[in-house]
Amino acid sequence: MLFASTSLFSIEIKDNAQAVNVAGKQRMFTQKLLKNYAMIGMNNTFGNPKESLTMTVSHFEESMQALYDFTKDETIKKSIDKSKKMWVGVKENLEKEPVKLNVEKLQLDLEALLKAADDTTKLFAATSGKASDEIINMSGRQRMLSQRMAGLYMLKVWGIEDSQFQKKLFDSMALFEISGDKLMNYGGNTEEIVTLLKKARRSYMFFEFMSKSKNKFIPSLIYKKSNQMLKDMNTVTGLYTKIKTQ
Repeated sequence: MLFASTSLFSIEIKDNAQAVNVAGKQRMFTQKLLKNYAMIGMNNTFGNPKESLTMTVSHFEESMQALYDFTKDETIKKSIDKSKKMWVGVKENLEKEPVKLNVEKLQLDLEALLKAADDTTKLFAATSGKASDEIINMSGRQRMLSQRMAGLYMLKVWGIEDSQFQKKLFDSMALFEISGDKLMNYGGNTEEIVTLLKKARRSYMFFEFMSKSKNKFIPSLIYKKSNQMLKDMNTVTGLYTKIKTQ
């Protein structure tokens, strides 16, 4: 699997609110990579997962470098350096043809990379001490959870045995619900944000139903619903960022 070596887009981070948003996307990318990897492994072409995987790899690398170039905080730079080192092995696995034999290690490595990206995001959110940056952090985390729920279920459909699957899925769902309620109750919400939060919650209901069903759902439906949630929560996070930078 060949990844494009040329830059697909450029990122310029101008303030800490944007940094929290971009750092939060790194968390989401780790789970989106797993989702696309599983789709390719199942030979499912819905949504063009090969192209999505290539784009996500590029976005992850460029975002990581943009965050490093933006921050002057040595603690944050060390946190990003940790992610950079972990990324080397992850990318090597992603460049191989997706097979069940490799996916368990890839999942564990992406879990670790997710944790590292989350640490970096929290550091950015804590730097300003503003409650608004924490809202951006929470909203951005919803993007990650949309991909995490989908990625976990993709592995189940693919036939990957994971004794922690149910716990990971339920934990992700519980966090999505709790965070969604907190965002809905945030005093700085605009009408547009409230509308999008309600829309994301409706899409989430599919995962809630899916988790209780004994039937296996087709990957294309999971892929579609998770992308809808991702799109809506990415817009919400961008709106929160815009509000705080005006």
